[in-house]
Amino acid sequence: MYYIVGAGCGDPELITVKGEKLLKSAEVLIYAGSLVNPELVKKSPAEVKLNSWGMKLEEICAEIEKGVLAGKKVVRLHSGDPSIYGSIVEQMSVLEAKGIHAQIVPGVSSMFGAAAALQTEYTLRGVSESVIVTRSAG
Repeated sequence: MYYIVGAGCGDPELITVKGEKLLKSAEVLIYAGSLVNPELVKKSPAEVKLNSWGMKLEEICAEIEKGVLAGKKVVRLHSGDPSIYGSIVEQMSVLEAKGIHAQIVPGVSSMFGAAAALQTEYTLRGVSESVIVTRSAG
């Protein structure tokens, strides 16, 4: 098993308690260097820390597999919440086919961090009853 952990919306104090515990006990840490606050990476005592920027899906999956098969606690640290723009399904499919399962730990998405910083809400009775999350191609 490996862990997919949401790093939150940039503020290192907004990672979840569970996410921080996993980060601090990780032996292998794979993170998106351009998107994850470096302070979170520093919190991890992992002996292996890999910046996944520029790595292909197959390379990332191979590193996760190597760590899991070596009996290491592997954490894949994603920006925000991994379920929003995280591209985790492809990664999980490759590893599931090899019998390697993931546990997902959500993070605070930047859309919710922004609402908190602006002291506002996205839904208001009688005004806006829904929120639509979309992405551009790419």
